[in-house]
Amino acid sequence: MRLFRRGPKRDGRDTPRDPAFSFFSVHEAALFRRQVREAFAEHGLEVTVYADMVTDSAGRQFGLGNLAAVCHNDDRGPRVWGDLARRHAGMVLRTMDGPSALDTLPPEQIRAQLYPRVISEDGLDPQTFGYARSVAPGLYEVLALDLPESVMMLTDEALEPLGDIQQLRDRALGNLRDLPVEGRETVKDSGGSRFEVVLGDSFYTASRVLALDTVVRQVTGQRIPPEGALVAMPFRHQLAFHVIRDTTMIPSLNAMASFAASGYEDTPGAISPYVYWWRGGTLTQLSDEDEDGLRIVVGEEFQELLERLVEEGRSGS
Repeated sequence: MRLFRRGPKRDGRDTPRDPAFSFFSVHEAALFRRQVREAFAEHGLEVTVYADMVTDSAGRQFGLGNLAAVCHNDDRGPRVWGDLARRHAGMVLRTMDGPSALDTLPPEQIRAQLYPRVISEDGLDPQTFGYARSVAPGLYEVLALDLPESVMMLTDEALEPLGDIQQLRDRALGNLRDLPVEGRETVKDSGGSRFEVVLGDSFYTASRVLALDTVVRQVTGQRIPPEGALVAMPFRHQLAFHVIRDTTMIPSLNAMASFAASGYEDTPGAISPYVYWWRGGTLTQLSDEDEDGLRIVVGEEFQELLERLVEEGRSGS
């Protein structure tokens, strides 16, 4: 997985855009939906295609948002959309038509494959995920069962037979801490900004913000100081961080704000376009966006930290 993507040859932004998926032109969206219908047909299921989903004769609905974003971000372009759609349709149907893993796996194996996931509130139903824990405005932690071809988000009903929620969360967090770092890159520029990006195919890469102290030790060999760190989780396969030690935090904050906003746009598994201040496991949002573009918004405590670091920098020079 590359840190920065090079876009394929596609219709220009000046061509009419699709109302449901604005990253597609009208022509591209028609091609995408046609290939989705053909992909399900090849797996023996005739579907009716709507703007952002398909349905079958039994009334089952299959959302297209994630697949559309995957196709959009594949730098091989429309020539591979059919293959991606067939793979997606096969995975979805095997998951839905087969027996539930919750019924076939022993409880201890379920716990061994349990992980916490940070997700946006957009796709969260509070009626079925009442246990979900807020980790920042608009972001929640839920528990997920990791399966060979899919990730199953576990509802209140699914978790009930497995035991105490806090014990399950502790086990899931332990599993998260044990994950290896698949890849990392350092992003820096001549203006003094520098931050690390952990990236990988795991659906839990960004969620490792919940175990940031472990990730920082794995990547840098150092501990996070009391001042904390800047973090960004634009989508599920990336986690960016800058450990706060000196005034390089200032240009790094600005660079990470742009990085997060760019990485969040039109990506599968989008989580947040913002940068956060991580301190002792608590996340405080630092970047925001309005009609004028990106802006940095800091509270009193972070402002005091900024001023102290600037003063220490002057004293040390």
